[in-house]
Amino acid sequence: MGRGAAAGAVLGALVVLGATPAAGAELSEVIQLMAKFECYFINGTEKVRLVQRYIYNREQDVMYDSDVGHYVGYTALGEKVAQYWNSNPIITERKRAAVDLLCRHNYQFFPRFVMERRVPPSVSISLLPSSSQGGSARGLLCSVMDFYPAHIQVRWFEGQQELSGQVVATDVVPNGDWSHQLLVLLERPPRRGLSYTCQVEHVSLEQPLRRHWGLLRDNNPAVPMSLGDTGGTW
Repeated sequence: MGRGAAAGAVLGALVVLGATPAAGAELSEVIQLMAKFECYFINGTEKVRLVQRYIYNREQDVMYDSDVGHYVGYTALGEKVAQYWNSNPIITERKRAAVDLLCRHNYQFFPRFVMERRVPPSVSISLLPSSSQGGSARGLLCSVMDFYPAHIQVRWFEGQQELSGQVVATDVVPNGDWSHQLLVLLERPPRRGLSYTCQVEHVSLEQPLRRHWGLLRDNNPAVPMSLGDTGGTW
């Protein structure tokens, strides 16, 4: 039995600000109230769990867990609120029904937009100049942009040899629009006559995507050359 922890998550946030200050007056207080809804699924909709959290100024006050069946308070104020809500049969009945109305009902949309969503990355290579003026290039930067889901593998090659010891990568960063980005630096000054390849493997790709980069072999200043999605070196 595989658990899809938060296979779909429905998030709602409400930010409440104090009254708009008069002209020239300073804002004296900011109050933030957030309601967060989470749906957990096991074997599709065979078992569904709803978790709803109420967060006040970054501190969780109250939580409802459908597996528990009632509200639980985590602060002095939260305990009072939970006690009030638990004593109201209309509120508790609506919350129990939300497991079906919010989670199970919307599950049909989750596979298409979450679990089956595939967006291939765009990949480019750029030369990273040295921090010192007139120094040689620090290395090559592989920019992997706008992909989904987040899991991805990026490798650097010099010719046919994989380079790993001089590779530094950022964390996978969410863009806020269901896409992600990643920067992978090869901290190795590129040498003339050699080709360098940034290879990206992602679930959206039928085969690894490769970007190639090299320097011309002549007496002219170094000229970067970027090739496309070819499988071999040049």
